[in-house]
Amino acid sequence: MVVESIPKAAGFIYGIIAFAALAWLWYSGRFTRRRALPFLAASVFFGFLVFAPVFPYQFQLLVLRDAAALGSPLPMAIVGLLAFIALTLVFGRIVCGQVCPAGAVQELMYLVPVKKRGRAESRVPTAVRAGVFVVFLAAGLGLSVNLLALLGLPAFFNLTVATVSFIVFLGIVLLSAVVYRPFCRYVCPYGALLAPAASKALYRIRRTEACVNCGKCERACPTGAADPSAGAGECYLCGRCTEACPIDGALVYRRANAKNRLPLEE
Repeated sequence: MVVESIPKAAGFIYGIIAFAALAWLWYSGRFTRRRALPFLAASVFFGFLVFAPVFPYQFQLLVLRDAAALGSPLPMAIVGLLAFIALTLVFGRIVCGQVCPAGAVQELMYLVPVKKRGRAESRVPTAVRAGVFVVFLAAGLGLSVNLLALLGLPAFFNLTVATVSFIVFLGIVLLSAVVYRPFCRYVCPYGALLAPAASKALYRIRRTEACVNCGKCERACPTGAADPSAGAGECYLCGRCTEACPIDGALVYRRANAKNRLPLEE
């Protein structure tokens, strides 16, 4: 379905606009899961229309040094990907949460009303993420192997249905109805870079002194990031914790040094 006549820059322009709008919604306290739905739908649409801004695949092409497939000079691509890492250091994983088509399609699939995998087992060990990232780099830099193509990321959004790779990624998407964002959390190489950035984000969801430790946010969080012992690296800013919180003002998206506000990870 990807329309080759439309420049991929259109997808990145959308990504910048969507990021800015979502950051404003969070900053102003107006973000809700319902308001996120149009962004999720638009991101998936741009994924199928121009296959952009699919950040993990753009990062894959950068590792392969494939400027032709990127559609831009390598230095420009590097600047763009570094810019979104910098934005994640400020605002958290908005890119992963609602802007990246690969993440958005999984987020929408998780809304399917089926039994979910136990949240008590939802955390992904750092060693697993690091190991997958090392394999990704070794395959790309050392062997010039496009692992994300083998996993079917481009085949899925190009709707090349008569391929094994399409079926592989379709399986990942279907799995995301039960397991929250399996591609983002276990495989995505760009997400592996954004997670440590998000863990140090200037703005993120934090508990305030109004928190009564009822635990509802922790039970609602599909990644375990709301647990006091966890960091914010795997917080996708989905809004489930703030939606579940029964106390107005107990969970807020603010800076760490804001008055009367405590870190989420106590």
